[in-house]
Amino acid sequence: MPGISQAVILAGGRGTRLAPLTDTRPKPLIEIAGRPFIDHLLEMIRGQGIRRVAMLLGYKAQMIVDHLGDGSRFGLEISHSVTPEADETGRRLRAAAELLDPEFLLMYCDNYWPLRLERLWRSYKNSGAAMQIAVYDNSDGYTRDNVRVEDGFVAVYDKSRTAPDLKGVDIGFAILRRDLLDRLPNGNPSFEAALYPELVAQRQLAAFVTGHRYYSIGSHARLPLTETFLARRPAVILDRDGVLNQRMPRAEYVRRWPDWRWKYGAIEALRRFAAAGWRVIVVTNQAGIARGAMTEGDLAAIHERMCAEAAAAGGRIDAIYHCPHGWDEGCACRKPAPGMLFQAQRAFDLDLSRVSFVGDDERDGQAAEAAGCRFVPAENGMPLSRIADRIINEWAPT
Repeated sequence: MPGISQAVILAGGRGTRLAPLTDTRPKPLIEIAGRPFIDHLLEMIRGQGIRRVAMLLGYKAQMIVDHLGDGSRFGLEISHSVTPEADETGRRLRAAAELLDPEFLLMYCDNYWPLRLERLWRSYKNSGAAMQIAVYDNSDGYTRDNVRVEDGFVAVYDKSRTAPDLKGVDIGFAILRRDLLDRLPNGNPSFEAALYPELVAQRQLAAFVTGHRYYSIGSHARLPLTETFLARRPAVILDRDGVLNQRMPRAEYVRRWPDWRWKYGAIEALRRFAAAGWRVIVVTNQAGIARGAMTEGDLAAIHERMCAEAAAAGGRIDAIYHCPHGWDEGCACRKPAPGMLFQAQRAFDLDLSRVSFVGDDERDGQAAEAAGCRFVPAENGMPLSRIADRIINEWAPT
């Protein structure tokens, strides 16, 4: 198990960008998908095995204390450190030092990212750094970059977002040593502004880079996406060849519709997913395009017929993502790389930690692991309809 048993959540700011919502309540208590946002964060933390949380509070602190109490109703032990509203992050952390473990997970109260604590911890320990931050790769231009990462370490951290060649965004999830707080200057410093430049210069600020989008309540513009994300409409991701259709021999491809053979139970599975209100997303490697065995147009015609036959049987395929590159091109989308899964995540605001990916070979499992999905092997002899029933029956939105 990871060597982290405590999360520390900075939740003291006034949240001025969310006014007038924050005129009467603190930002963590803004409701998203029917619950205060902080509840979603605590549920995620508990799911990763953390049992103790320190809340660092300021603005309307008593409302948060009253809501959370000692944490027992969340299955957690929650302590509260309250300092003046005007305190910066450095002063809040220093004031709470006696509550903090020697190493802890630091979070901000307005960002949600599907935490995988074991992977984060392993990356942190392997880096040998004093601190590690999670960085969204921002390949979709979701927001403005504020870091540049080189060889697993932050080379530039620029909160003003004006430095050249930035690529990536600090998303407010970090692992650090408590003794770093001893380096903070006196007064009321910002933790990031005071400490990060020093750590960067010493190559002591590692980066865990992720392609999974984070979601925020930091501004009004972000609220609708975060609402969609945390509403968690169920979705499944399916490999194509070997799951929906009979796989061709190695280095051969389904080039035209007459080559297509549905696997037993595949159409029925699509019908069952549709009847249960699930989104169905297909991801598929199609190196035949790079090798000249078929064209993009050939593939589009096959997928048009595939979707039409599924629809005629009462099923639905919501999106198809394909990798047209060759085996050795080093792209980010060809499985076992997780690129297509992240494309689907961003397009549909999926929480991949709650999505099953059904595949039939080792590369599918590796892609699922890299993206944070649950991998469900398409076992020999088990029709996809039975796999679909199992996935649907096991689904739990919270």
